[in-house]
Amino acid sequence: MQTTGREDEFREYVLTRGPALLRAAHQLTGHPLDAEDLLQNALTKTYLAWDRIEDRKALDGYVRRAMVNINISQWRRRKLEEYPSDELPEVAAGHGAATADVTSEVQEALERALQELPERMRAAIVLRYYEDMTEPEIARTLGISVGTVKSTVSRAMAKLRSALGLPR
Repeated sequence: MQTTGREDEFREYVLTRGPALLRAAHQLTGHPLDAEDLLQNALTKTYLAWDRIEDRKALDGYVRRAMVNINISQWRRRKLEEYPSDELPEVAAGHGAATADVTSEVQEALERALQELPERMRAAIVLRYYEDMTEPEIARTLGISVGTVKSTVSRAMAKLRSALGLPR
């Protein structure tokens, strides 16, 4: 099967940037399978818009923004489908065992704390500390001002410190 230059260029981009984008998707969703679905949806949108994206240096920002938008849309849809229950779900066998080391416990606590953050705060934290983006880059990606990025990240960090029992 013969491929076009467009397909080769897109394939090369996905192979090169896929792992970093998957990490960002995982931080946005908090679940590996949801992250794969989110990234796949974002890459599909990117492929369809490939010819319209003139600045290839902006591809990561385009994909990240697509992931944030898709995740928010899914969250809003899910919000309407999920209702609280009086009964707790059953815990999987061996789930409460003390086999995890301290590092994994801290990572799990951080993951839980991240999931409790509102969508915009979580997105700003993921882009800032997991993707190592600058405040102006985050502002462009999220479509907000730099000042809003600064205050959002600051408030999110305060919430994370509080949730993890760390000093301010």
